[in-house]
Amino acid sequence: MGTQVAVDQMLPALPSSAGEARRLLRDALPGDASEEATDAAALALSEIVTNALVHAGTPMRLRVILAPQSVRVELADGSDHLPLPRDYSRAAGTGRGLHMVTEVVDQWGAHHDEEGKVVWFEIADPPPDDAQDTAERVSTAQPSAGASTVHIELGNVPLLMHAAWQEHASGLLRELLLARLDEDPTALDEHAAASAAMSVLFEQVPAPDLGEDPEAIMAAAVEPQVSAEQVSLVLSTDAVSDFDVLDQMMETSVRLAAEGRLFSPPTQPEIAGFRRWLCAQVRRQSAGGAPEAWTAPIGNPPPPDPRTLHWDPAPVDSSTRALIAADDTDQIVAVSPSALTLLGYEDPGQLVGSRLICIIPTRYHQAHIAGLTLHLASGRGPLLGNQVTVPVLRADRSEQVIGLRIEARHLADGRAVFVAELFD
Repeated sequence: MGTQVAVDQMLPALPSSAGEARRLLRDALPGDASEEATDAAALALSEIVTNALVHAGTPMRLRVILAPQSVRVELADGSDHLPLPRDYSRAAGTGRGLHMVTEVVDQWGAHHDEEGKVVWFEIADPPPDDAQDTAERVSTAQPSAGASTVHIELGNVPLLMHAAWQEHASGLLRELLLARLDEDPTALDEHAAASAAMSVLFEQVPAPDLGEDPEAIMAAAVEPQVSAEQVSLVLSTDAVSDFDVLDQMMETSVRLAAEGRLFSPPTQPEIAGFRRWLCAQVRRQSAGGAPEAWTAPIGNPPPPDPRTLHWDPAPVDSSTRALIAADDTDQIVAVSPSALTLLGYEDPGQLVGSRLICIIPTRYHQAHIAGLTLHLASGRGPLLGNQVTVPVLRADRSEQVIGLRIEARHLADGRAVFVAELFD
């Protein structure tokens, strides 16, 4: 296959365009693209879209160009001010993003065009032989030599949930920054502090690697393999206050999203609880308190979503196939008669309105919550469209192994419904 333009799409000057750009990119990449290259491209694209929204505020044109062993991404906007690689201070929150782009891509640049400018980057897949491994790069979040430090011990750390929270929180913080820029002079400083705290966690909490094969993911994404018994953080004393800023900004973002004032979907209760625990541990231990391990608050009701779900459940409710549908808050919204029978229920009201997690064995809860969060944040969904073998919980709480295939249906208003077919 030669070089081809896989995406050529206009995007509005709205915060939701960052998520839409990531989804377009992931859908365009070939099936054999590595997870490393895909995640790097999505991260870099998020940063250049955010920069365009902050500094240009104009509609954007996204182009994704595929070559046999590389991807080139171009984003055009209406501003003729080129981004410059500078030695930004810690307080310069937008500069941090450009340094991050430099870290994850092979090359990037910018040039003027007829309408304004184009910012581009390229990523090789597979990477060049001399490419630095991420783990070998100099950490920007480690305390400098001679700095006063504190040691934080985190117990029973849910690694999948942490990775999903990082992606989800980054999107929320970007939206909050864009919403505050015109009115709040402290917005950039606080965004930089929150981003610095997230960088500490990103660089010091190990990332799980489950691969892309659906059956392998199902075999590996179970407790206790996806949690770390102990993770040690080393922070400079100056960085402790960044976690308070992060906690406060995330509380604001979660509240605004729940009120429908941000484009991001409401946060799963476990994801919000995990972040509160992380920040509380830094606060508690830096003041001399004892560590407290993470315990998942599984089973809380799904977060409300003020946006109406414009989706007709009738085709699922009346289907002869074993179908069950849940919305983007994890709430079951439809179930067919044969699915009820398979799961041992007699009435749809016993399931509709409950969380989908109620039919998922506990050892898979973290994987389910993380998978839903990652898909809504970045479009990643290696299980979608593939039939996998999974255990489900029946009404009597016994387990039954079934076949499962999930399809995502993204609606015009930004919401999503997931329809799963169950095979006995």
